[in-house]
Amino acid sequence: MTDFDSRIRREDTDSKGRYAYDDGAGGPEAELTFSKLGTSQIIIDHTEVPDAYRGLGVGIALVARAVADARAAGLKITPLCPYAAAQFRRHPDWHDVLAR
Repeated sequence: MTDFDSRIRREDTDSKGRYAYDDGAGGPEAELTFSKLGTSQIIIDHTEVPDAYRGLGVGIALVARAVADARAAGLKITPLCPYAAAQFRRHPDWHDVLAR
């Protein structure tokens, strides 16, 4: 867990969802969006981190939260977003939730 975890919230609809972060002080919002593929898989579509948060670890915190939630729910992840895909390459310990 990171210092950002308490500020990350998950929002879901029937077919999509997102993880969002804001600093609680009116700053910009960072987000990771995903699509649901049935009941067993999500596809990470996009990760966007405003310049104000770059280099602070917000992006990796968003992906790590998606990984933790997928693990807890028994889901697999397909990281189509280039940033998320790069993070999966850097974190072999996440490969248990990687869709093959």
